Amino acid sequence: MLIDSHCHLEYKGLVEDQEGVIARARAAGICGFLNISTRRREWEQVIGTAARHDDIWASVGIHPHEADAHADLGAMALAEAAGHPRVIGIGETGLDYYYDHSDRATQQALFRTHIGVARETGLPLIVHTRDAEDDTARIIAEEMEQGAFPALIHCFTASADFARKMLDHGLSISLSGIVTFKNAKDLQAIAAELPEDRLLVETDAPFLAPAPHRGQICEPAFTADTARFIAALRGVDPAALADSTTRNFFGLFTRAARGQAA
Repeated sequence: MLIDSHCHLEYKGLVEDQEGVIARARAAGICGFLNISTRRREWEQVIGTAARHDDIWASVGIHPHEADAHADLGAMALAEAAGHPRVIGIGETGLDYYYDHSDRATQQALFRTHIGVARETGLPLIVHTRDAEDDTARIIAEEMEQGAFPALIHCFTASADFARKMLDHGLSISLSGIVTFKNAKDLQAIAAELPEDRLLVETDAPFLAPAPHRGQICEPAFTADTARFIAALRGVDPAALADSTTRNFFGLFTRAARGQAA
């Protein structure tokens, strides 16, 4: 059984047939979904979906693309939303200098706000970083000095050096369908060597469909394809990789684990 540690069930392409999407994923062996928010107006939706399904959880956060539109978001609003029992993570948040849809200073300030809430609540931070390795690494290092916090680099596509820095800070790393792309040789080399106890899998659905589904709308069911590919890279049985990544998910997202135990 696998967990899709990062998907957007409220996004176009999935929300129109949300129940069908969920059913197809379960049939493919997906036993859990972390439904990620990227804007404040999505928080109610992602929490509502999680409240309807025992195997779906929610995050609350602001994507760096949306930072300018949420520049005045205070830590109190984020922390209050994070108090809902179906919310298990803070984010996604971080830095995106590839598109620069929001001012970089605003992205950085909001990133630090999310980190503070993650530290306060103990909920893991879900980090998006693209073309911003240096600043992401610097901010995480500076903030760790102020007090440790649990965190995950989602949809990892960065360098091996960045991966080492994040692992040294205690972060986990999640791989998406990008690892199956033919031109992703560097990422595949990193994926083969990541510590077993820090590795998670995701789809980032409806984006980034893995091989053999390239060109399609990505669904959480495709977590299984990505996991099989990663297992082959690492020379392990797919069932063993499913077990370890699911264990790692609950080890990181402890509020979800407590709910399962209950």
